[in-house]
Parts: sequence; structure tokens; C-alpha cells
Amino acid sequence: MDPKRKSAGVKLASRLSDAARMDPPETLRLMETAPEGLSEETAAERLEKVGPNEVSQEKRHDWIIRFWHAIRNPLVILLAILATITFLTAGEPSDYAGGWIMVAMVILGVGLRYVQESRADAAAAKLKAMINVTATVIRGGKPREVPLRELVPGDVVKLSAGDMIPGDVRLLVCKDLFVIQATLTGECLPVEKFDGRETKEIISPLDSANLCFLGTSVESGTAQAVVVETGTHTYLGSIAKSITTQSVETSFDKGIKHFTWLMIRFMLVMVPFVFLINGLTKHDWNKAFLLAMSVAVGLTPEMLPMIVSVCLSKGAMAMAKKKVIVKRLNSIQNFGAMDVLCTDKTGTLTRDHVILEIHCDVFKNESNTVLQDAYLISHFQTGLKNVLDRAVLEHPDADKKLSIQNYRKVDEIPFDFSRRMMSVIVETPENDYEILTKGAPEAVFSRCSQFESDGELFPMEPVLTGDLIQEYNDLSSDGFRVLAVAYKKVDKRAAYSKADEGELILKGYIAFLDPPKETARQAISALQQHGVTVKVLTGDNDLVTRKVCSEVGLETGQILLGGAVENMNDEQLSRAVETTHVFARLSPSHKQRVVEALRRNGHVVGFMGDGINDSPALRASDVGISVDTAVDIARESADMILLEKSLMVLEEGVLEGRKVFVNILKYIRMGASSNFGNMFSWLGGSALFPFPPMIPIQILTNNLLYDFSQVPIPTDNVGQDLIAKPHPWDIGEITRFILFIGPISSIFDYTTFAIMWFIFKCNNAGLTPPPNVAAHLTSGHTYAESLFQTGWFVESLMTQTLIIHVIRTRQIPFIQGRASVPLTITTVAIMAIAGWLPFSPLAWMLGLVPLPGLFWPLLTATLICYMLLTQLIKMWLIRKRWL
Repeated sequence: MDPKRKSAGVKLASRLSDAARMDPPETLRLMETAPEGLSEETAAERLEKVGPNEVSQEKRHDWIIRFWHAIRNPLVILLAILATITFLTAGEPSDYAGGWIMVAMVILGVGLRYVQESRADAAAAKLKAMINVTATVIRGGKPREVPLRELVPGDVVKLSAGDMIPGDVRLLVCKDLFVIQATLTGECLPVEKFDGRETKEIISPLDSANLCFLGTSVESGTAQAVVVETGTHTYLGSIAKSITTQSVETSFDKGIKHFTWLMIRFMLVMVPFVFLINGLTKHDWNKAFLLAMSVAVGLTPEMLPMIVSVCLSKGAMAMAKKKVIVKRLNSIQNFGAMDVLCTDKTGTLTRDHVILEIHCDVFKNESNTVLQDAYLISHFQTGLKNVLDRAVLEHPDADKKLSIQNYRKVDEIPFDFSRRMMSVIVETPENDYEILTKGAPEAVFSRCSQFESDGELFPMEPVLTGDLIQEYNDLSSDGFRVLAVAYKKVDKRAAYSKADEGELILKGYIAFLDPPKETARQAISALQQHGVTVKVLTGDNDLVTRKVCSEVGLETGQILLGGAVENMNDEQLSRAVETTHVFARLSPSHKQRVVEALRRNGHVVGFMGDGINDSPALRASDVGISVDTAVDIARESADMILLEKSLMVLEEGVLEGRKVFVNILKYIRMGASSNFGNMFSWLGGSALFPFPPMIPIQILTNNLLYDFSQVPIPTDNVGQDLIAKPHPWDIGEITRFILFIGPISSIFDYTTFAIMWFIFKCNNAGLTPPPNVAAHLTSGHTYAESLFQTGWFVESLMTQTLIIHVIRTRQIPFIQGRASVPLTITTVAIMAIAGWLPFSPLAWMLGLVPLPGLFWPLLTATLICYMLLTQLIKMWLIRKRWL
């Protein structure tokens, strides 16, 4: 474990742990306060010293910060540098074209990203609950309501049902106190709290029974407590502070960075070569520099920022239709590349709503009479109904056969923590009086002298009691929260007491569970079929976790507990996470360490959670997923927010992410390999011929038209075979593709060179131009030179525009795998423009001349041979599993 993280946790827990081990009077002395609380003057001094009781939150960035995030893409920076150099070195008006093209691509790519992320940021902000929370504080012996932010260490606070715990507090006095701390620990059921000193050894302050924490709330009971920590010094505050300062380089960020450096390395090799060869052979170093800059531009896939932004924005809009807010665009690709999804249990896999799952007799046979008695108890008991009572009352079969109006409550024996049970006395429709009891099974057992089975009564003999306890233990080991139900008939009298809770008849059990969401099993199965391994990381206990996992179809195997994670170093944990699929009793830092270990092992990791305890792991993952009902900090840490309860949107999101990445990869492969092939051809052509094979304006126009043909790539169809499994960034695969496919285009470039040189006599500097062409030749250029450059311009543009249809699919193009209509239209349009330009009024501006009739059949043969050879090499690479 990171020693800094561990020491920070120790420091945070120190004063809380000390307070937990002290008696209440000692705790008051530790905090320099008294039962009547602080004076207003002392509270004001402490507020000035420690600051407001607020946790760090991820601030909404203003426009300038969001703009900076959009432009700090490495490719955007590279394009901006090349555009600047182009403007500084431009000699003629036409030389500025390349610079303006790059500027346009930068503006489009940055603009799309800025607008989409601004919209997502605004949508996420609307989800925040705008509430003004106060706490009941005793100041100068008098209770009063104080805004939460004004609380200070040493304040004495009063707590009752429904209150939010206003800080990290030590209980001084409490009665029947149950606290909901699922957002911190993942426990779905309320936790019982006491005011006595802590005597057992505790690993985490969260395990202490006399401490309550900011961010949790009171389910039932009352208490008086002293505030020990506030603001960023609280357990919640430490989590919030760490996640708002934490920055993670995701799989997508790394991929873009590695690809950019790959292209820079190619440039560092090619550009100096072009500069030196042209300078040495043509003896015009100024033109050599301009040509070298054109080559640098040609090697740069300048449309990539725009293509990436359009693909991601299209994915975000598709996700929005499925009611998913995408806060960070890059997360869509990470979603598709994800091969491990770590998920919390409570509120994500489960409903975060406890239900009555089982009502049975002592031998676990379903019993409606047990349900009936449990319903009567929950209905007639006074005071605040806890989650278990509400679960009983909400059971669909509970009051179907029970006419509650025919029963009358006579008396009640309230719950207390010494007995751990409660009873109501009712008058039945037969005018009998019965005491109905529910409580902890071990407490109820000790009050029973008989048990009921199939309508018969049997004595609670020791030999049978063991079997009865085993039945209860079996339910508990299955992850259920179990209560026992008992009864007996009593005489009519004025009042009843605890003494009447004896000689009871054990009737059966009611068992509760936070059940899985209806779509959890189906969603997990779908993710597994798509190559995503699902792992559960929860703060809840291992018994409950095992039960939920079995119901959603997850193999639990050996469950790794938080205590074991705590004692592992990073290397041991990295090995353990590969073989373990379920982790239980985890603290927030444990979850974060598990996610980081998986990422270190090379996985692209998603994390789905909704609690405060999930926030560090959400931020540490490649893609964080939360739900609209999650706490604010979890939503802030997430990259995506699900607005619907159905988990099937996860599968749809994964497939959408893969489609986005496949389409981005099409452009990267196509653009990089084609540009590499062109520049390889350009390098050879510069050395072989006495003139440049293409002038700068032609290179830039060629690039612009080709890039325009790729604009519809975000709309392209994606084959099911390409989204069946995760697709992480693989720079090695991209490099192989460039090195194998790029030179194929160079082969046919060189055949075009040969055709132009030998067949069309471009080796003859005195070649006579047609009369209508001579007047429009570019100054300083011969007809042979212009004809050669035009032939390669047209062949280069047509081949690289057409070849996208081979590269875009792993199947046979046009037959098995067809492109989208927009991509097909732009392909046809750009190829038509390539054929029209040499004959157009624009030809003289671009240094182009009309091509002879024989050129076109030779070009057709070149296109067919190029496509066939590329298809053969592509299939060979696929068989070698290099693609």
C-alpha cells in the first residue's frame, strides 16, 4: 500500500480512535467542551481557526478552464505548431492554404469537444440537490438550529430520526439509535450504535459502534454527541479532498499521446531527409524547407481531432437518447475498450431497497401465518417504522387475507437493546388476546418454551434447539437479515410488561434482503459475452455479497476481504486481483487500490458505484459510472451518469463505445498509413527525379480533399465482429498497419511514376504541351513536370480515397462489409473531383494540366490491383493475429 495514503488515513483516524476508546466525560475533556456545549464566542474562535464545515467538491469550471482542457490535446498542439510555421514561411498566397486548413481542423475539433462537455457539465450540475442543511447544536446550554457549515469541533449536537450526521461525532448518550451508513460502507441495513467506550481492537473508525460520520443519517432513535472532526478533516472530507485533486491518465489519453509521438517520430525521420535531399539535389534551400514543411503537414492526420470529437459527440448523443449523461467525452471510447468492470453492490447491482424475501416456519417452509403475525406487529407498533418494518408492510401478500380492521391493538412492549425484541398485544377476531413478538432470533429463542410446526406444538428441548438454531444460521449464512416471530395467548388485563414475554411459542422467521435489480443478471451476462469481466467491490459483509452475486450469476469463488487487502503490498495485490472476482468489507481506499492494481496489470477498468465510499475508485478508473440517485461526490467523480435504473444500458454503452473507437481507428489507420505511403513515395520521387513529384499546394489540396472524404467516418457502419470484444489502444498494431499497408500504396505510386516517366514521356523536359495548356503553365514549371505531378496527384487521391473501403472492414469490401451511405457518397464525390480538377478552371491555380486519355484505363488497372493486394495483405495480417 502507498505509505503516504496509509499515513494520511492513520492521521485522520487518530483523534476519532482516541475518542472512541474514552468514556464520554473523557471525550468532552479531549475536545475541551462540556455537556452544555460551547459558548458562542468559543465557537466563533474555533470556526475562524478550523474553517467552515464543508468538504471539497469538484468545482464547475468556468469557460476558460473548459477551453484549456479542450485544446491541450497533443495533436491539436502539433497542428497549431505546424500551422504557425506554415504561416511564417509562406511565400505566395497559395502557400497559406495549408495553414488555414489546419487552423480550421483545430477550431472544429476543439469547438465540438468544448460545446459537448459544457452541455454535459450543465446537465450534471442540475442533478445536485440544492438544500440548506442545519443541525441542532447546544450552545451555552441552549439548543438551537445552526447551519451545517458553522459547526466546529467540540460542539454538542442532538440527533433524532431523519437527521443527517453533521460531522464525525462521538456519541455521549443514545437510545435505540440506528444509523444508515450505506454511502460510506455499502451496508444496506441500518447499523446499531451505542454510547459506551470501545474496548475491542478496530481496524477502521467505521467499525466503531460509538462513532457516527458526516454523510450518514439517523434511521431511528435519539442521541446526543460531541463533534470531533469537521470539514476536510472528516472521513468524508478526506475522500472528497483526495478525489478533487486526483488526476488520472486514462486509456484513451495514453493512446492519443502514444499515437502522436509515433507520428512525431516518423516526422523526425522523414522531414529532415526530404529537406536534405531536395536542398542537395535542387540547390534551392528555401523551397526545400517549404517542401519539408508540406511533408510534415502531409504526415499529420490533421482531421483526427475533428474526427475524434465528432465520433465521441455522436456517441454522446446516442447515449443521451438512452438517458445516459456523458460528462467527459473520452470516457465513451474507454467504455468500449473496458475489459474489466468493477461494481459496487448496494444501489448498483441491488435496488438499495430492503424487501421481505422469506417468511417461513422453523423448518424454513413458507408460512402465511408467520407473515400475518409479522404484519400485525409492524402495523400496530408505534414510533418510526424502520426499513424492516416498511419491508413487511410493503410485502404484496401481507394483507391480502388479513382484514386488519378485525384486529385491535391492546398494548405494546417497546423495543430496547437489552431485550433486542418488541411485542404488541392484539385482540383477534375470535376475541382472543395474543402477544405477538419479533426480534433477534437468539434473544427470542431464550424466551420460548415451545415451537410450532404444521399446526402442532413441540417443546424446545436442547436436542431440538440446536437444529432450530442451525436453520436460522443457514438463513444468515445465505446473506439474509433474520428476525424470529413468536406468540402466545394471554389473559385480558389492563397492562402488560416485559415479564409477559416468556413461555412464548416460536412460530418462524422473516428474512430480509436488498435484492438485485431486475436487469442485473441479464446485464452481467451480456457484458461477459462481450468480453468484459465483472468484479464486485463492496463494503458490505461477505455473506450478503455472496448471496447477491449468486443471484446475478456471478461466480464468487474465494472472496477477498478488506483486512487481507490492507495487509497486501502492491505486487501481492496485483496478483490477487487477477484471480479474485468478489471483494467484500472494503474501505474506499481498498477499492481504489484494487482498481489501480488492475490498471497496472494492463486492463482498461470501469467502475460503477453510487456511494461516497465509491468516489476514489470512480476517479481512479478509466471510466467511472454512477447513477442519478448517487450522492453528489459520486456523481462528480463519475464520467457517465445513468438516469435509468436498467443496467442493460451498460451493454449498449459498451457497444457504442466500441463503435466509436472502431471508427476513430479507421481514420487513424487510413490516414497514417496513406500519408506515410505518400511521403515514402515523395521521398523516393525527390531523389529520383529532377523536379519535386508534387508541389506544396498540390500536397495540401490532396490532403484536404482526402480528409473531406473521411468526414462521414463517424456515421460508418461497424460490423458485429469488430465490437464483439474490447478494443484497447494498441500502438504496436497501428505501427504494423502503417509499415505493411503504407508501402503498398508506394508500390503503385512508383508504378504511376514509371507510367508518367516512360509512357507519357515526362522524362523529356522539352515535351510540347497542347496549345490550350501552354498559356496556363505555372511559372518556372515545364509541361513534363506539371503532367507528371498531375498524374501522381490524381492517382494518389483516388487510391487513398477508395482504399478506405478495404481498410474499414475485416471482411470483403462492397460484398460482405458495406460502408454507410454518407461515406460512399463522399468517396464517389472526391474521386469525381480528382478526375475533374485537371480539366477545371482551378487547374492552373493548382499547377495541374489535363491528362491524356490512355491515363484513365491505366489508372483503373492500378486501382483494382491496389485494392486486391491491400485486401490480401490485410487478410494475412488478420490470420497472423497482428490486427
